Amino acid sequence: MRFMVMIKANSDTEAGVMPTEEILAAMGQYNEELANAGVLLGGEGLHPSRRGARVRFNEGQCSVVDGPFAETRELIAGYWLFQTASLQEAIDWVKRCPASAIGESEIEIRQVFEAEDFGAEFTPELREQEERLRTQIAQ
Repeated sequence: MRFMVMIKANSDTEAGVMPTEEILAAMGQYNEELANAGVLLGGEGLHPSRRGARVRFNEGQCSVVDGPFAETRELIAGYWLFQTASLQEAIDWVKRCPASAIGESEIEIRQVFEAEDFGAEFTPELREQEERLRTQIAQ
């Protein structure tokens, strides 16, 4: 199972406060443990929302809203993509995250949809298209 592990933003991440050398080292060690265990598929930190935008869709129209965004607790400061056997295993790995690196924040874990989750609506043609895209992205 794949899980998106989202690190919620806080006032420091939204202010653009950069991590210390000690925090970077702790996170590097943690990421190495994840990679060595075959859990880590990817992950990155994100710039503050003031450097981003939201594209909203409503009744066939779209509009762009530039950051920053007011509700810090709803923002994401970074993410990992984990592959584990269960949600509990993903939780167990997140619990090992260096607390000094996260600060006053929380981490949300959500399972990623897999092809089999979509049932019959995900036709053989759509599955083939998905595989082509995954192959293309991997190159």
